Amino acid sequence: MLKVLFSPSEGKNSGGQEAPKELLGSNEARQEILNEYNKIVTSGNEESIKILFGFKKMSDCEAYVNDVFNSPLMSAIERYQGVAYDYLDMITLDASEIEYLKKNTIIFSNLYGPILGGDAIANYKVKQGNDIGSIVPDKFYKDRFSYQLDLYLNNDDILDLRAGYYDKFYKANKPYTTLKFLKGGKTVSHWAKAYRGLVLRELAKNNINSMEEFMALEIDGLQIKEIKVIRNKTEIVYNIV
Repeated sequence: MLKVLFSPSEGKNSGGQEAPKELLGSNEARQEILNEYNKIVTSGNEESIKILFGFKKMSDCEAYVNDVFNSPLMSAIERYQGVAYDYLDMITLDASEIEYLKKNTIIFSNLYGPILGGDAIANYKVKQGNDIGSIVPDKFYKDRFSYQLDLYLNNDDILDLRAGYYDKFYKANKPYTTLKFLKGGKTVSHWAKAYRGLVLRELAKNNINSMEEFMALEIDGLQIKEIKVIRNKTEIVYNIV
C-alpha cells in the first residue's frame, strides 16, 4: 500500500460525532502530553492558554477551551481546515474516496502526534512550534513513535507531503518520496500547501496504492521537470503549468 504523510492545519472544524477509539500507535503513549495540554486548557489561567494557542485575545481562545478527554470527536482528515484541506475539498469526494484518505493518510498533529486520517480527535489548538507545558511535542513524538512508525510503514510505499517543519516528528529510515513545486523556475511556498492538497485528492480519486501507480498518474496543472535521488529520498520536481 501507499501511505501519505501529511501536515495538520491551524484551523479546525468544530463538533463531531465519532466514537472514541485507539489512535495510531497507542493512546497510552500520548497520555502524558494530553494530560499536560488538558491541565493548561482547563486551568483558567488566561495567559497560559493564550500562549499555548498563539492568540492575543482570550475571546479567540474560547472555541478551544474544552476538556480534551470529554469533547466531541471527529476524524482527523475532516477536523482540519486550511489551504491544503480546502484544495483536498473532501465534501466533493465519495464515500470510498474518503475511506481511502482515512486509511492511508498519516497526519502529524502538534498535539496528538502521528494519527491516521480516520482517527477520532477533539477540537484542539496548539500553535506550531509551541511547547505544551514542559513538553516539546516534536521531540516527544519522535522519541516515542519513530520505531513504531518504522514498523507500521515497513511494507508500504511512502509519499511524504508534509511541510518541512514536521520532519522533526519523524524521519523515514526506508526509501520515501517527496514533491517540490516550481512556478516560473522558482519554488512556491504558500501555494505548495494547495498543491499538496490537490495531489492527495488525486490519490484518493484514483485509489493509488503504490508509487509505481503514482508515477503513472497525470495530474492537471503539474508536469514533471526532474527526479532527484539522494540516499533514501526521491524528490519529484514539478513545474506548475
